[in-house]
Amino acid sequence: MSVPLRLASRTMELAEIQSLVASDMRAVDTLIQQRLHSDVTLIDQLSYYIINSGGKRLRPLLVLLSARALGYSGKQHINASAIIEFIHTATLLHDDVVDASELRRGRETANTVWGNEASVLVGDFLYSRAFEMMVEIRNMRIMEIMARTTNVIAEGEVMQLLNSNDADTSEERYLDVIHAKTAKLFEAAAQVGAVLSASDAKAEQAMAAYGMHLGAAFQLIDDVLDYSASTELIGKNIGDDLAAGKPTLPLIHAMRHGSPEEVALIRHCIENGGRDEISRVLAAIESTNALAYTARSAQTEARKAAESLAPVPASPYKDALYALAEFSVNRSH
Repeated sequence: MSVPLRLASRTMELAEIQSLVASDMRAVDTLIQQRLHSDVTLIDQLSYYIINSGGKRLRPLLVLLSARALGYSGKQHINASAIIEFIHTATLLHDDVVDASELRRGRETANTVWGNEASVLVGDFLYSRAFEMMVEIRNMRIMEIMARTTNVIAEGEVMQLLNSNDADTSEERYLDVIHAKTAKLFEAAAQVGAVLSASDAKAEQAMAAYGMHLGAAFQLIDDVLDYSASTELIGKNIGDDLAAGKPTLPLIHAMRHGSPEEVALIRHCIENGGRDEISRVLAAIESTNALAYTARSAQTEARKAAESLAPVPASPYKDALYALAEFSVNRSH
């Protein structure tokens, strides 16, 4: 990994960032619990399981911070935060089915406990509940943003599927996937906060750019952690991406700079999936400095996120947004 990135005027832990909007986040959690309810018992059980499985709530946090940073004083940012979290959770349910994942956040995935069919259908329930709540906000601009966002995320999922087991996936193609699949929802979260505050186009665009670069940085560090952290820290099996045949940036870089033997090994693992050769793949990643390269790419995205905040007025919330960009690349899980 690279030297820790410093963007904020002082280092802030995630808990300190969250404390700025603690009352808002409590309201979001209350609303999430209320709107998760369904008369169908299985939906209740599975939804509560995945929503309460220890996520960082970064995307709803981003809605709250962006709205407050631009002077919003109403209550609709609570609804918007819950909507963003429902959409994120729906994508996780669908992802785990597509990837045949067994662990997430240190617990068995919902599809492992209840099966693929239930996970897909409850993911659909969360999507539809999110759009039901969007209508209640009665803001066509937010509807436009979220409709476009969910469409782009779906495209990103399909793009990732097309890249799976394709050892010729380029860095450009891979970055297109993470911008669509992961960064787009971060972008929407920050942008929605700006829309709620009735900010001008410049501020809205600044927040959207911040969220997009933050999301890209976050995903790139996830790629690093998939090959460097412990199962206990990241809450999933090491090498899950390799097992699924996903050509993430560490593998793409290692194939560009590895020996012919290393390239052949990684190509075989991407095309066939599985963890049988994980120790040799890790050695190839280390010998080509692929994790350091990926971490530097994440830091570049985090710096761009911070630079995007230039039009936003100074405030403790803006400071927290800087700190959140710093956290995204310096975290260990």
